[in-house]
Amino acid sequence: MPYFVYKIAPGISKIVKNLEPLDEFEKFKDAKNFAKEKRKQENPEDGNTYKVIFAENAIDAEEKLQEQREETILREWEK
Repeated sequence: MPYFVYKIAPGISKIVKNLEPLDEFEKFKDAKNFAKEKRKQENPEDGNTYKVIFAENAIDAEEKLQEQREETILREWEK
């Protein structure tokens, strides 16, 4: 299964994400380095993020990126 790199732009809400597929790689190291370079070139004020995701295909990758995850519960000692 390949690794996909996506640019995620801020949407109108946390639920809606603007996903832009950038590239696809066979090796994680290549995908990680590509995403790292894109982050360096990005203006921090734009609010864009770059994600590497492991998925069967582009549709599966986008579905995983759109999932809403519950926030983790912090324990007293983790605060």
